[in-house]
Amino acid sequence: MGAGLGGAMGFPGSVLLILLLSACSVLAAAQLPLVINTWPFKRATQRAWDTLQSGGSALDAVEKGCSQCEVDQCDGTVGYGGSPDEHGETTLDAMIMNGNTIELGAVGDLRRIKSAISVARAVMEHSSHSLLVGESASMFAQNMGFLSEDLMTNKSLSMHAEWLSKNCQPNFWKNVIPNAGTSCGPYKRMKGPWSKKHRMPVKVANVHNHDTIGMIVIDKSASVVAGTTTNGASHKIQGRVGDSPIAGAGAYADSTVGAAAATGMGDIMMRFLPSYQAVEYMRMGIEPTTACQKAIKRIQKYYPKLFGAMICANRTGGYGAACSKCPGLDKFHFMVYNSLNTSEQIVDCI
Repeated sequence: MGAGLGGAMGFPGSVLLILLLSACSVLAAAQLPLVINTWPFKRATQRAWDTLQSGGSALDAVEKGCSQCEVDQCDGTVGYGGSPDEHGETTLDAMIMNGNTIELGAVGDLRRIKSAISVARAVMEHSSHSLLVGESASMFAQNMGFLSEDLMTNKSLSMHAEWLSKNCQPNFWKNVIPNAGTSCGPYKRMKGPWSKKHRMPVKVANVHNHDTIGMIVIDKSASVVAGTTTNGASHKIQGRVGDSPIAGAGAYADSTVGAAAATGMGDIMMRFLPSYQAVEYMRMGIEPTTACQKAIKRIQKYYPKLFGAMICANRTGGYGAACSKCPGLDKFHFMVYNSLNTSEQIVDCI
């Protein structure tokens, strides 16, 4: 067939095959570098792209892009001054993963430090650990030269006061007394038997109510890096750490394959390691959109009303996304920036 087609075009079959393969290589290369992130956080995408164009590495780009969202307090769910816990304090979770070395740095329940993504990178580059949490993570950050400052704002304090005025609704307690569905704490364990039904606050999603920025950057040499940063779930129990800083849950990167990042109900999603699963699907040759969809569908078997979404990218610059359809979320918006395209893109939820 190749010889016949080549003859018809005036080329020997082998020459035509080489030309076609070269064209495919050029097309793939044209998709790199790539920046993709959850939600339409355009300034974060632009900052990451500008970092690459000025000679920065993929690690630099993810750090700078996520940091931009921390500064901008993207939709109140990233950075300081948002999502107060049940005691009114804002805490941060973040992670960054180097797909070349499979090194990871992450922080959870970080207090009084605004630059969570940068502290996560410091954990990766200045310790042999992968995850630091709570007060000890803050002490590490201060030792690394990060400024300690209050993460609460008038807005977050107002959110907390309003929540208290509504009898602490919604909250994340279950099987306790007094009844967490009608009253504030402090709570004590209820003696069994109790309902085994999972109790999760109803989350109504909309374009201004997100959880996390998850970002994937692939540079022109196909080095893959993924990162996340968030202030977590509003009114969470103090000490809660979500999926964002957990390798394979919030994000995962492997430069031999690609990367994925997730956003949504972290307490549920972390149980399924969807980012790791999506990367493994891509390792099997599955294209990014389908890999994202398959990872979401695995969770939907157990939680059909899941609020969650994912982005996926393979090492050649192919990308895709998927989301779980639930009240308030029937489409998922995400950002893409490469040499061929700069746009906010939308997928229908499944």
